[in-house]
Amino acid sequence: MREKPRQPGKMRSRSLVGRLATVLLCGVLAGLVLAAAVFPGNLLFGLAMKSASETWGGLPQELRTPTPAQRTVVYAADGRTPITSFYDVNRRDVPLAEIAPVMRQAVVAAEDRRFYSHGGVDLRGLARALVSNAREGTTQGASTLTMQYVRNVLKSDPERTAEERESATEVSVGRKLQEIRYAAALEQTLDKDEILARYLNIAYFGSGAYGIAAASERYFSVTPAELTLAQAALLAGLVQSPNEYSPIDGDQDAALVRRSYVLDSMVVTGAITAEQAEQARAEELTLDPTEQPNGCTALSGDHADWGFFCDYLRSWWLEQPAFGSTVAEREQALNRGGYTIVTSLDPAVQASALRQSLAVFDSDESRALPIAAVEPGTGRVLAMAVNRNYSLAANPDGQDNRPNTVNQLVAGGGAIDGYQAGSTFKLFTMLAALESGLPLDTEYYAPTRLVTRHPAENTTAVCGDRWCPSNADPASMNGYRTMWDGFGRSVNTYFVRLSEEVGPAKVVEMAERLGIRFRSDLDENLARTEAADWGAFTLGVSATTPLDLANAYATVAAEGTYCEPLPVLSIAGPDGAKLPAGDPSCRRVLDADVARAATDAARCPVGQDPAYGRCTGGTATTADRIVGGRPLAGKSGTSDQDATKSFVAYTPQVAVAGIAANPDDPTDRVGISAQSGVVAAVARVIDTATEGEPEVDFTPPSRRIALGDDGQAPPSSSRSGRDLDLDLDLDLPDWLDRLRTPR
Repeated sequence: MREKPRQPGKMRSRSLVGRLATVLLCGVLAGLVLAAAVFPGNLLFGLAMKSASETWGGLPQELRTPTPAQRTVVYAADGRTPITSFYDVNRRDVPLAEIAPVMRQAVVAAEDRRFYSHGGVDLRGLARALVSNAREGTTQGASTLTMQYVRNVLKSDPERTAEERESATEVSVGRKLQEIRYAAALEQTLDKDEILARYLNIAYFGSGAYGIAAASERYFSVTPAELTLAQAALLAGLVQSPNEYSPIDGDQDAALVRRSYVLDSMVVTGAITAEQAEQARAEELTLDPTEQPNGCTALSGDHADWGFFCDYLRSWWLEQPAFGSTVAEREQALNRGGYTIVTSLDPAVQASALRQSLAVFDSDESRALPIAAVEPGTGRVLAMAVNRNYSLAANPDGQDNRPNTVNQLVAGGGAIDGYQAGSTFKLFTMLAALESGLPLDTEYYAPTRLVTRHPAENTTAVCGDRWCPSNADPASMNGYRTMWDGFGRSVNTYFVRLSEEVGPAKVVEMAERLGIRFRSDLDENLARTEAADWGAFTLGVSATTPLDLANAYATVAAEGTYCEPLPVLSIAGPDGAKLPAGDPSCRRVLDADVARAATDAARCPVGQDPAYGRCTGGTATTADRIVGGRPLAGKSGTSDQDATKSFVAYTPQVAVAGIAANPDDPTDRVGISAQSGVVAAVARVIDTATEGEPEVDFTPPSRRIALGDDGQAPPSSSRSGRDLDLDLDLDLPDWLDRLRTPR
């Protein structure tokens, strides 16, 4: 009569004497089993008895709460669209309830038919192996599923040393006795179903797949819950010799023979009928292999452009102390921690950003248009695109960054310091001035050229030994200007004058406060040692990136709340618990009224009317038409001799920045014609990002910060007949004194 198996998942109670007797007998038998194949007969019993008489230790912590490496998976903002994964070992744990019953039955039938009836060690199997080894010279080990699980944990635990992991599979009596001891102890701690679930999640199934979830994906592109009987039998058969039996990397015929063996064993255990076994055996082997992507260069062709965002995500992760005290620890956490990362990447906004970048420059052109989109109030990065392929593939003609590159063209870092963003930096001057108490209607005369107090160094704008910048278009820029029309018309000499009034060091500090980073050694040195004389900073001579620029403007959109750029919506550990590292990190860096006033002036460049109606022209008015009149603010920028063209704009819901440049050659000028394309590209990305969203207006600033009159009637702004083009090349002291006096 066949022994009736015990019910799955139920704990067994034993007397202390019975447990000790079982463990002692198992230890001796295991020693004999292994030693019969390894040691001379005259040493056999001495070694076995010595090992068996060693003091039994407690169950190691790694067996109570194992930490095997698991794959980290990364999704887009919808939580469903996969981006990539990171792993040293392709493993992803799943609960037993999400594994098809036929898979559970198949592995028990293949590896340990009496799994539900023994106490962790199969005495009958050990005795049979002992006789076989002694008689035939074989090396049957008679390992139960519990013993195999113990071995797998000990050899893969990342917290153990390499020597300790290697000892878990060494051929020795001591190792076998330890395995038996731990298996017996484990059975007193966990129920059978928990042990089976852990085994199925750690076993190696060949072709790089560890655990049943990875194996189901690797061979059949299904989840463990979707496995059929034939598929489950094939996978269960791989465990014994995964490299040999793998139908992908090994011998398909051998895999099918092994599948038949598993099906027959399932009939013996009563899991299936003989008819079901024959039906499954008749099925042809139909593989649908899926190879899990690993890293940012392994993204699918449909989403290869997402690599720049992925690269930023990885760089961000390596800076987070929540995942380790060193970069190496954080990288190990990413590759082995089994996290589920739902990123902030919006597929629709990302697709729009790439489409608009490619509309300006093809991927094989020397010029590039990196674009970044950020959500105000959270810092979440919605898109990072550029007209390049994120790829390690070789480039023709020795080009560094086209059409393939893994350099971070959008966020900067590594070989990329960034690009000059021109007049977009005038925002920081305006904010510093507003914070210093100057209202929006602060009026200066803007001449063609302004002789400053700053020394002329490394520039062509020289008047004697002084730096003297000029306006790009005197006809439309010269004259008495306020912050509204000075910003709208992008009047250089007005903002240089404003910078001198508050001090360039305050302007530099303001930019840093809003997240502008100085990646080049030159910029860093100027910011640290010569900020007080860095008058040209207001004209955007410092290198920046679209991501830094978009996030700085997003801070103004959020009325002065700065948030660290964040590429995630949520991060969950392997247990499903959400981690606070995925939450926004925000702080107030500006008074709300200061930010509102800056936004009021920033309505002028895009062709919209501010709350106080003081715009007289703009440099990016097509943006208003593209977004359909939705409340918008922003600023265009041009670096010296049209080397770069920039545009950054925002609504209360999104901020987007783009900078056209040649990443390989900063002396290659993109030209004046690129400006309209950059403006249109950024505006269309904003239009996509806000599609279906309600129109949210900006909050007007107070009259005090706008007009400086404490609510009194605004003063007349008429300057008719006074818009003179004064030539300051004469550098007359009395004229300079007059021009340095605000009106």
